[in-house]
Amino acid sequence: MRRIVLFLLALTWMLPLSAQPDSTAKTPKREFRVTASAWSRGEIRDGAMPDETGADHAAFIMSNAVLGIDYRYRGLEMRLSPKYFGVWGSSSNGGLAIEEGWFGLRHKSGLFFRLGRQILSYDDQRIIGANDWVMASNKHDLLLMGLERERHKLHLMLAFNQNDSNTEGGLIYLEGGQPYKSMESVWYHVDPVKQLGASLLFMNVGMQDPSFPEENVTHQQQLFGAYADWHPRNFSLQASYYRQTGRDEYDLAIRAWMTSAEAAWQMTPRWRLNSGYFHMSGDENFNVPPQGAFGMARKTQVHGFNPIFGSHHQFYGAMDFFYVTTYYGGNTPGLQDFHAGIRWKPVPVLEFEAEYHYLATSVAMEDAVKTLGHEVELSASWQLMPDVRLLAGYSFMQGTETMELLKRTSDKNRLHWGWLMLVITPEFFSTKW
Repeated sequence: MRRIVLFLLALTWMLPLSAQPDSTAKTPKREFRVTASAWSRGEIRDGAMPDETGADHAAFIMSNAVLGIDYRYRGLEMRLSPKYFGVWGSSSNGGLAIEEGWFGLRHKSGLFFRLGRQILSYDDQRIIGANDWVMASNKHDLLLMGLERERHKLHLMLAFNQNDSNTEGGLIYLEGGQPYKSMESVWYHVDPVKQLGASLLFMNVGMQDPSFPEENVTHQQQLFGAYADWHPRNFSLQASYYRQTGRDEYDLAIRAWMTSAEAAWQMTPRWRLNSGYFHMSGDENFNVPPQGAFGMARKTQVHGFNPIFGSHHQFYGAMDFFYVTTYYGGNTPGLQDFHAGIRWKPVPVLEFEAEYHYLATSVAMEDAVKTLGHEVELSASWQLMPDVRLLAGYSFMQGTETMELLKRTSDKNRLHWGWLMLVITPEFFSTKW
């Protein structure tokens, strides 16, 4: 691993010497582009987890607007993306931020590096994804470098985060903008044939121990696995398997895993069927005391898989009950999800989709069945004009007593969620000279 890092660093920092343009080329040297991505979404929820007042319903509107400024000159690349996000009328939930701010160099041989704040998206985004459904999407302050050729891609990611730059507290990272203190990852992708792609991922993540922050103890955990994507004719097949090892932030041993399989069939240009299953391991001997009682069984190992950098909303049910909000006590019984759906596109600008999820825990629990419930999701997308889309959706979940126990919900878990969203993605300006 150390040799790979040193080799790529040496090649990357030689890019300024070799990134000279072809003197015979007639293409423009400079490119400048200004784009935007903005959306506003209204949501109505009923039957969710009650808050401290006992209310289990909500209605609100949130907005998100990102300005993208891109510049390229010879091998130089730069991107700056200021962002506004917030709930309408809120003075605390939202604000201004830098979504992306990085620069880099790229050589015609395929060598490149990027340095700064970046949004990462790999494979199906289950492990590393943008998570752009929420107001504050996933972003990383890191060095990204590697080699990209026609059929092979090798990426190395290096991150080191701190709360402050001075000597007092300069080695402590708690409650920061990232869920980790340090991260070293290697991603390799190969396309052996046109319809087949495969990826290998290794990730080492350092987490600050919050128990005694003044001692500056960092525990290391590892994630490794593979992803494959095959597109024979009108079919699409994906599969993945990952394992987690090492120690969590409280110095508990991690022994977790997940696997997934997805399939889709484009029957006609208008109709598409899809189905899939995934299984994420959970903590053994999981139990939740009844309301009014205290105590949880203390675990000695972590068996609950944690997809900390993924785009959670698109995988675990649209109502975001899993891996966005935690279970009572912080432990997880894992998750199984069998889902099937259908997509109908009557005209090029209009699309309807329906999906069903059967949800269950991974581990058996005391005095509770594994089944969590059944979720039905309906959604529609209408392309009003080239840069404007209108989206709408409705989800209903019929939960079980297990769901009520784990999430402390009410109303027999008859959970409703509806939303309406307007998205615009204009290009304001683009030039080459």
